[in-house]
Amino acid sequence: MLPRMALLLVCLFALGACSGPPLPYLGPDARILAFGDSLTAGNGAGENEDYPARLATLCGCEVINAGVPGEVTALGRQRLPLLLEEMQPDVLILLEGGNDILRGVPRVQIRENLQQMLLDAKAMAVPVLLISVPQKQLWLHPAPWYKALADQHDSLLMDDELSELLSTASLKSDMIHLNAAGYQQLANEIYHKLKHAGLF
Repeated sequence: MLPRMALLLVCLFALGACSGPPLPYLGPDARILAFGDSLTAGNGAGENEDYPARLATLCGCEVINAGVPGEVTALGRQRLPLLLEEMQPDVLILLEGGNDILRGVPRVQIRENLQQMLLDAKAMAVPVLLISVPQKQLWLHPAPWYKALADQHDSLLMDDELSELLSTASLKSDMIHLNAAGYQQLANEIYHKLKHAGLF
């Protein structure tokens, strides 16, 4: 019985170790930069129903909504460095790439742009929570390059969560956006991910 219990504890520890790097505890003093496109801006929901606003309520900290509807990663790559410099965030939430996928931008280009954003954050010692965007398929699954980038840059990753939310009709306002309930659920997932990593 004891060896089996010890093995279980080892497995649980290994799973926890694989969930991403730990973050320094900041609690309500944290400043979070939520960067992305319309899914960050909150298209499909009302005022203060976007996920950054809901996340701010959950954590009691400052969450800056830097979402720009329609943005592709090439434009996000240009926009991010100045925002990082101006806002000096403790954490960056990066949710971008959906518009590239919808427009058929080559995956190599998407990955290169996302990688540069991760490098810009790393240069300023800002940890990143990267959120995978689903591929354009009948059954939504996360694009594989997000996990590869997170592994390469030792970033926190939410891989399946957005695909699952966008696969649930009751959580969507249209084919590509969440509704208020969907953004609330996304904020819950992000909060628990950051809490598990030690930020809260």
